[in-house]
Amino acid sequence: RGPQDRAAGAGSAGFAYGLAAYLVFFVTILYAIGFVSGLPVPKGIDSGAIVSVPEALLVNLLLLSLFAVQHSVMARKPFKRWLTQYIPAAVERSTYVLLASLALLLLFWQWRPMPHVLWHIADTSFAMAVTGVSMVGWVLVFTSTFLINHFELFGLQQVVNNLNGRTVPPPRFRTPLLYKVVRHPIYLGFMVAFWVAPTMTVGHLMFAAVTTAYIFVGIALEERDLVELFGDEYRRYRQRVAMIVPFRRGKSATPDRKSVV
Repeated sequence: RGPQDRAAGAGSAGFAYGLAAYLVFFVTILYAIGFVSGLPVPKGIDSGAIVSVPEALLVNLLLLSLFAVQHSVMARKPFKRWLTQYIPAAVERSTYVLLASLALLLLFWQWRPMPHVLWHIADTSFAMAVTGVSMVGWVLVFTSTFLINHFELFGLQQVVNNLNGRTVPPPRFRTPLLYKVVRHPIYLGFMVAFWVAPTMTVGHLMFAAVTTAYIFVGIALEERDLVELFGDEYRRYRQRVAMIVPFRRGKSATPDRKSVV
């Protein structure tokens, strides 16, 4: 086989890999909605075998930490440079997405419920309204990804470009729609989805609190990279636009990596 045939074969294999990684992500994020929101899934945040509180705390913290470390370390430039010594650059993002999805699936599988109820809304109509607000958070997450470049964010555009022999264009700064009023609408959507609940258990509270703490750590890491990448353009943006709370004036951060395409 000649070089062109080998390149075509590598491009096809990369596309198949990227597509598989995206499908795993899509199933994972749909399951996450049910897991957090109490919708019918095989195992939710408050279901499963009850264990001692120390065991539940330890296991759940380890699961959350595994996801946080994977999600943060693999997003850093030095790790990407190291990884692309061993895998094609075109599938680097797909690999990141696949491993993040697998870390989440492991969390869903091994999560230990802590079912003590902190609050519960007994009124059915009010509870449904609160659940609706939580669903708005998930809609905000998905909408925000499509406002920028959903398929680049989750690795499909890279493998399609590689399959067709196109180069990836350099990143440019964009602030479409929601990004004009809040720098991190994706993270805002996750926080709404995690915190707005008609029934809040200790386990759910732990999940929401730890993931929220990680969100702010992740923002700090991402913003450091973005200041390096875009400099004064981001600095001006952070002065105009709030980080998480819409319409509040920004102070000391820069936009989400997800707003760069």
